[in-house]
Amino acid sequence: MERSSLNFRFFKYNTILAAMILLVSLVSTYFIIGEIVEKEIGERALGVAQVAAKHPDIIEGLKQPQTSAEIQKIALQIQQSVNAEYVVIGDEKEIRYAHPVKERIGQKMVGDDNAKALIDGEAYISNAEGTLGKALRGKAPVKDENGEIIGVVSVGFLFADIFSANIIYSKYLIIIFFITIVLSIILSTYFSNKTKAQLLDYEPQEIVKILSERNAILESIREGIIMVDREGTITLINHSAKAILRSGDSEIGENISKVIPNTHLIKVMESGHEQLDRMMTINGVKTLVNRVPIVNNGEVTGAVSSFRPFEEIDLVANELSQVKQYIESLRAQTHEYNNFLYTISGLIQLKEYDEALYLIHSERLGNHALISFLNEKIQDTFICGLIIGFYNRAKELKVTLLLDEDSFCGKLGQHLEKHLLISVLGNLVTNAFEAVEHLDEEERIVRIYIYEDEKEVICEIEDSGNGIDQQVINNIFEKKQSTKDKEHRGYGLFIVDENLRKLNGSIAIESGELGGALFIFSIPKEG
Repeated sequence: MERSSLNFRFFKYNTILAAMILLVSLVSTYFIIGEIVEKEIGERALGVAQVAAKHPDIIEGLKQPQTSAEIQKIALQIQQSVNAEYVVIGDEKEIRYAHPVKERIGQKMVGDDNAKALIDGEAYISNAEGTLGKALRGKAPVKDENGEIIGVVSVGFLFADIFSANIIYSKYLIIIFFITIVLSIILSTYFSNKTKAQLLDYEPQEIVKILSERNAILESIREGIIMVDREGTITLINHSAKAILRSGDSEIGENISKVIPNTHLIKVMESGHEQLDRMMTINGVKTLVNRVPIVNNGEVTGAVSSFRPFEEIDLVANELSQVKQYIESLRAQTHEYNNFLYTISGLIQLKEYDEALYLIHSERLGNHALISFLNEKIQDTFICGLIIGFYNRAKELKVTLLLDEDSFCGKLGQHLEKHLLISVLGNLVTNAFEAVEHLDEEERIVRIYIYEDEKEVICEIEDSGNGIDQQVINNIFEKKQSTKDKEHRGYGLFIVDENLRKLNGSIAIESGELGGALFIFSIPKEG
């Protein structure tokens, strides 16, 4: 049997609930209104009786042995003015001096509820049945100028009239009931549609299916996944994350700062900016982490982090970086030595044997000096390979590449992300080559200085170009900021800045002694 839609169920249950609440409210309200109306009419009857009991003509009339037309007239006027069922005036012996029915004047009052007024001298409200029916009465004693009780005034409203008043008030309640039902239908339809939209038009059974599939996917991913809410409480964690955290129990419900003390997920939620491919040590395991804020209707409601042991990625990254640098070096060397061989071939054909021998000897000495310097001062193979590649590239571009004689760098530790360091150094040297390409050959100079101390690695790249315009220096690290073709250039320094952020490094730009730009960057060795 096909289940009804979420909209219909929401509408049905909401309407039934609204009807039940309204019905209970209406019944309760009816009885409350009945009590209020009865109290109000009783107090009105009592007030009228008390005022009438002090009327001078009524007091004088009750002093007479017989009733008079004047008392009857006053009683009828009071009855009509307050819309009472009757106003009855009797003497101290309960003999009627005024009554709506003239034939009953002179007869004894009925109801047996006059004692408190005639004996105790009290004004009060009573329920009693008289000749006109059961009524709510206001009773007040009539006293002469000496304070002696000489009669009683009784103002009555029939309960039948009170019930009719309740019905009149209740008509409005019935109207309110139907209006509320209609509004409930409209609101239930609106909220059901809104709820369905928030659920992306999925039915509950579809959501259950999606959640089951999501859980299966999360557990099959080799990367660790952790999701937190706005307060930093973990709401989701998969098996791979537990394995990296070495946790046997579920971490759901714990604060992320307690589980991972050095987490940056809180900062990601505060800034609203993602962090991609960041290095982090989790429980002694070096990992590559991505952090992305969860945004709902323009508001950050949480964050999700994915991470994987870096050793699985580092191996591939290192191999790719080495291969890339070796290929570049071989390409430059091949091109340069082709030119070198062409030159030697030409000299031999011209029978300039001494010149050919001198050229061969100069080339051997130049390469030997470079290799000797690198072996002595630069011990990291990554950086050596990069420098050799750029040395050959410089020869190809007719650029003088100077490696500062004060440079020194030992073999860098594995915890330093060398592929990022190579990227930074490579982009800056490439930019330096481009900065001097418009100069005469003898003026094309690029200087590299690399130094390592106990805490950091410092590098300087200086060129003899025209420097950087002060108008663009503040935005030089933004994407597509270039002194050349901005449409297709301007990515090098942007990548430099991004990689330095990942390395927790810093960079400064100055005017160099060679006349061009001087880039100085430092990278902490501990990451």
